[in-house]
Amino acid sequence: MGNQYVDMGLSAPVNVTWEVTFKCNLSCIHCLSDSGKKRIGELDTDQCRKVIDELAAMKVFQFNIGGGEPFMRRDFLDLMDYAHEKGMVTCISTNGTLITEEVAKRLDKNLVYIQVSLDGATPQSNDAIRGKGSFSNVVRALEHLKKRNIEVSINTVLTRLSFPELDKMVELASEYGAKLRVSRFRPSGRGMDSWSDLNVNKNQMLEFSQWLSRHLKVSTGDSFFSVTTEERKSLGLNMCGACKLTCCISPKGEIYPCAFLQHDDFYAGRLPGNDFKTIWETSPVFESFRRLEIKSCESCHRFDLCHGGCPAIAYHTQRKLGVPDPGCLANCVKIKPPTVAAKGA
Repeated sequence: MGNQYVDMGLSAPVNVTWEVTFKCNLSCIHCLSDSGKKRIGELDTDQCRKVIDELAAMKVFQFNIGGGEPFMRRDFLDLMDYAHEKGMVTCISTNGTLITEEVAKRLDKNLVYIQVSLDGATPQSNDAIRGKGSFSNVVRALEHLKKRNIEVSINTVLTRLSFPELDKMVELASEYGAKLRVSRFRPSGRGMDSWSDLNVNKNQMLEFSQWLSRHLKVSTGDSFFSVTTEERKSLGLNMCGACKLTCCISPKGEIYPCAFLQHDDFYAGRLPGNDFKTIWETSPVFESFRRLEIKSCESCHRFDLCHGGCPAIAYHTQRKLGVPDPGCLANCVKIKPPTVAAKGA
């Protein structure tokens, strides 16, 4: 099964998530990687170039760059230039606070997409999660990027704080010529400590699903296929792509199925050093994900929309794979939704 994807022509991932550093200038309470201080073992500049060389040689189309905060690396923009020279598209996920006018000018390239994190439409809601002053700093970055006509999306994590402000987030994104992307909150990193306080309840998840069906231009792209409706089916967000379409490289060069499963149980190899092509084609970890089946979901009327949901959520909440996503709409619909939708939802 593992080589089926190679036989079908998918000889490399379409995109690779690369967390280039643990270091971050913020301390967001829901951070998936518990970023903050730089840790021993991060790849240096030469090692990063070798990673880019190897993935470019395999014809990987896109890097999804994250962290930590990528702009904390002094060599970051040079590394992006190097990737662009290799013809690779780069989508940079950033907290936005370090994007100055000069940085925006440097980013003014056709192969760059920027995803700026904002977890609320007001300083009160956003700064409660991301830290005092972060909202105003992000807005300033959005202004710099807009002047350069750089393609931007605003990414907000769905929490109890951001849920009532979704409509306002759409308006805010439009104001800066950006798209809105809503990401799923997962109990990994510091998110484990804030999960019970911030995670939306089942009624809110159901309302969010209905809201998404009315806002087809809002993207999700990371695992909200578990609440996909028929209206969004054509967008193709209906299956976990870990080890099939994508994988993750940690700041130390460790390879995992996805950014939310960076645990010893899912370690597949390391770059530079191991051959990435061999890892992609033959890693036992990757092969196990390609064979992963959630039998209890196959008889569900929503299976073609969801395929069991997000394995990472299942793992973090139940400590095993092969079980249904607890946030699936099939679970939510058992609870009668409120008669009056929350404002903004």
